[in-house]
Amino acid sequence: RSLMPRTLEGQITMEKTPSYFVTKEAPRRIYNMSRDTKLIVVVRNPVTRAISDYTQTLSKNPTIPSFQALAFKNISTGLIDTSWSAVRIGIYAKHLDNWLQYFPLSKFLFVSGERLVSDPAVVTDKHFYFNETKGFPCLKKPEGGSKPRCLGKSKGRPHPKIDGQVVQRLREFYRPFNMKFYQMTGQDFGWD
Repeated sequence: RSLMPRTLEGQITMEKTPSYFVTKEAPRRIYNMSRDTKLIVVVRNPVTRAISDYTQTLSKNPTIPSFQALAFKNISTGLIDTSWSAVRIGIYAKHLDNWLQYFPLSKFLFVSGERLVSDPAVVTDKHFYFNETKGFPCLKKPEGGSKPRCLGKSKGRPHPKIDGQVVQRLREFYRPFNMKFYQMTGQDFGWD
């Protein structure tokens, strides 16, 4: 609470931290701070999310092992390594289970990350334009402002080529978790 700005009656305070959804202690802490908190969870295809996570790490440390080496405990058996955070984060049903111990489903808004990129949640397109180079929308400044504000350098970079069989194995791995997540949220995100 001490890190949040003061909010006057009728105002809304928003905080965005992707790691909250996957941090075991976060639901209890947020619940204890405010039981009335409304939660927006942006999710994307967990396979694409894992590759994106790897891409970001690779940009900071080009000497890390290959995606395939990190994703599998045993490549010959196809056993996925769920201890690798890039894989573990995409098991959304597990994380949501933790949150539902504190907040009812009615407190959540689940947003498709894929849809958010192509169709930002704004009233009109006067606030955004789609930057073809980055592959993400950019925020237009208010009238009379300077140039548009786009997502940082870490967003929109090209992903490395991942072997099709590796991608397929990950899809198979995530499928039951995705189905459970669809059932829990009442939304089919179409990742299969």
